[in-house]
Amino acid sequence: MSVLQHASLSAALDRCRHEPIAKRIRARIGGATIVDSTRAVLVWEPRRVVPSYAVPEEDIAARLTPATVPAPAEPEGVRLASISDRPVLDPSVPFAVHTAEGQPVDLVTDGEKRAAAGLRPVDPDLAGHVVLDFDAFDAWFEEDEPSVSHPRDPFHRVDVLASSRHVRLELDGVLLAESRRPVLLFETMLPTRYYLRREDVVAPLEPTTTRTRCAYKGEASYWAVTVGDRQVPDLAWTYPDPLHEAAHVRGLVAFFDERIDVVLDGRRLDRPVTPWSSSEGS
Repeated sequence: MSVLQHASLSAALDRCRHEPIAKRIRARIGGATIVDSTRAVLVWEPRRVVPSYAVPEEDIAARLTPATVPAPAEPEGVRLASISDRPVLDPSVPFAVHTAEGQPVDLVTDGEKRAAAGLRPVDPDLAGHVVLDFDAFDAWFEEDEPSVSHPRDPFHRVDVLASSRHVRLELDGVLLAESRRPVLLFETMLPTRYYLRREDVVAPLEPTTTRTRCAYKGEASYWAVTVGDRQVPDLAWTYPDPLHEAAHVRGLVAFFDERIDVVLDGRRLDRPVTPWSSSEGS
């Protein structure tokens, strides 16, 4: 009997998973290169949906000492039916929450300490490696290209396609935008995003100070959207200068499908459930 491919991939979600990568991985603190490795592996701790870099300890130009702060309690996680029946840990869950066995370590360099910045796993397949907290470093590079938000997953894909489908976006019965020339962005484990030209958006947009970063698409800036007599903060976003995988959505506007109503070719779609289903998740 055939099985869904995504179900097959998610079947190991409760296990620690790893994948060697051929890229040179570097990380900096201040102006100093602290990590420089051509032997990195990606590590997904149990229930994690995005990986962390792990490198041999000798490729880290810093002292590693036992962590001095207790690990936070493991949260329940987010239920994403498209991935697993169990709650998963999305990127908002701090690195210090570990679901793999190991020794949390602080990273000390030039008198500066980055608390709980690493994990020495006990898994024999990862012996000698240290899993590293992406956010504990000031900059990361894959070869000479910046790596932002979190390590890129080689099994994660972004497809950006021009379309002639009729897309209508509404909230509380109020039309936000409508287009027969959308650009559709398909991304592994995420709902389809409908990127529209500014002239196809009829709801007033007001820029906010919110910024987020995506490992595959770059930095997004956000819009508050006026709906009737109220303003909804950070309901839409734009990538002014996207990474090359998402170059074709440059300057276009997308809305959170999770918080609005999408009518596609005359059919009203169910709202997807993701970490961004509430305003707190944005």
